Amino acid sequence: MSANRVAKLKSHILSDEISSKLKEKLQANTGNSDSFIVYLSISNKKDRARVFHGKGDTLQNAWTNAEKRVSEFQRKALASKRPFAALWVKADIVTAYETIPTVDLNKVVVKYRWKNFARIGISLDESFINSFIEAEVNGNKMIDYKYSQSEINKGEINYDSNLLSLTTINHYRKTYYGLPPIKEIPDNIIVFTTHCFFCGEGDEVVHELYSDNMDFGRRRVDFVDDKVINEAIVNASVYLANMIGADGKFVYGYFPIFGAEIAGYNILRHTSSLWSIINLYRTSKDDTLIPKIDSAIGYMLSYIDYPDEHTAYLVEKGESEVKLGANGVSILMLTEYMDVFKTDKFIETTRKLANGILKLQNAETGKYSHVLNFPEYTVKEEFRTVYYDGEATFALARAYTYTNDERYLEGARAAVENFIAEDYIKHRDHWVAYSMLEVTKHIKDVRYYEFALQNMEKNLKGIYHRETSFHTYLEMLMTGWQTYQNAIKEGVESDYIKNYDPTYFAQTIYHRARHMLNGYFYPEYAMYMKFPQMVVESFMVRHHSYRVRTDDIQHFIGGYYFYCVYFDEIKALLSDEFIKGQDESEALGRLH
Repeated sequence: MSANRVAKLKSHILSDEISSKLKEKLQANTGNSDSFIVYLSISNKKDRARVFHGKGDTLQNAWTNAEKRVSEFQRKALASKRPFAALWVKADIVTAYETIPTVDLNKVVVKYRWKNFARIGISLDESFINSFIEAEVNGNKMIDYKYSQSEINKGEINYDSNLLSLTTINHYRKTYYGLPPIKEIPDNIIVFTTHCFFCGEGDEVVHELYSDNMDFGRRRVDFVDDKVINEAIVNASVYLANMIGADGKFVYGYFPIFGAEIAGYNILRHTSSLWSIINLYRTSKDDTLIPKIDSAIGYMLSYIDYPDEHTAYLVEKGESEVKLGANGVSILMLTEYMDVFKTDKFIETTRKLANGILKLQNAETGKYSHVLNFPEYTVKEEFRTVYYDGEATFALARAYTYTNDERYLEGARAAVENFIAEDYIKHRDHWVAYSMLEVTKHIKDVRYYEFALQNMEKNLKGIYHRETSFHTYLEMLMTGWQTYQNAIKEGVESDYIKNYDPTYFAQTIYHRARHMLNGYFYPEYAMYMKFPQMVVESFMVRHHSYRVRTDDIQHFIGGYYFYCVYFDEIKALLSDEFIKGQDESEALGRLH
């Protein structure tokens, strides 16, 4: 079966249409169309992909030479009784290359700005004997992305430093190929880019991958509709549910490059992650999820402390502290549970948690104290993160929805007044957007609607052009979209709302939904991690070493869930020209 995937790729890439276009691309970029380099990556899904390259004066010859190395490796693996099946196969064809001083990698890193974002392969010699495709370079931390965003923004770059890690390169060569160490990093290197194709287990098609910009190395998706996204979020939701252990505790997450589990735990993120799994049950009605949900809620409830009979706090025991936001997300999760399962079993817990939030709020100013010491319940930090303000306000409004206790709505109102006075628009915060959606269900103040929509409008440009997947932005946009639609349906009298332009709003939503697929662990990404099955079909944060963490997954799912719900409304405002223009890479041909 593995040979079939290699053969399928070969048949497609060596077809007259594709091979001629690859030749044209090589000629255009290098002025040379008679020297081809092909890399074949194979993965058994369990272990990091093995990569083999071949050179030739034709694409056919280069492919044949690479394929011979794959076959030789598999024969040796079989002989040693450690067979290595090619369940996922990827082909990279070099289409551009340039010799540069090694220190000029600094210029490349600065251009891409974010860690693990440089989309280049690297060869340490002109013959490409010691060379690594982009996925190997970033998937093994061969480049030291040592500059912080602050240093890059200030231009504090040492342009004479060497960013290539000889230790990492030699470790990779020895561990996966049994090769001797390279003695030193040369003064000059070759950087190159490739055009890629992928064929995976069960694939009936060859996937052409994007070849430039932030989409590099990901399969082409011509139209990011609700079907595409629904498949991703269902897979990721199941992945998240499977992270719950028998005791109700999540595996907190992984650093996939090293196959390492993330140390520590965070009960706030535990709780917010449950929100996504409850929504998975809402859509799937998969009863096998119920024991997982119940055990995870039970685990969370064991972290609640009651300083008096009317008050509750979710305690971060490892830090001996109480976080305002933890009470907030607890209410959100428990009320979501009660809505989905049509029960009031957590209504008293919700009241007590909401009372805890009110005790952390200054009723006159609307401001909250963010962190308390535990068990003393003295103030530890007046402010820690803007997230807590939105979480708490959203939770108070949601608590009012379920209890009709006016104290909670008044607390939410006071907080919103503070948001407006302190110009919280500058924070681009998704939790503020959530809170405004919930508050405006009960308080029909035109100022609140306008603030909620200004929170979108004034941030659209920055959100549209953000290079990272930054998953909370789509949550913010989709929540704002619901607030806008509610304002229109309710006929809110406002010149600002009447003149609001929903088209750029919808375009930004679509653009972010498309761009965030770069954070979905497709097999063509996962195969270069240490243990691909550990992370495939989850969501990751590339600029944090491809981190997979429960709350990261939850935020991706949260934004994407509402994208699917409101997709038809968004699509109605998108022109065919806009959708087509989102694909910045030129496709080499329609694939079958």
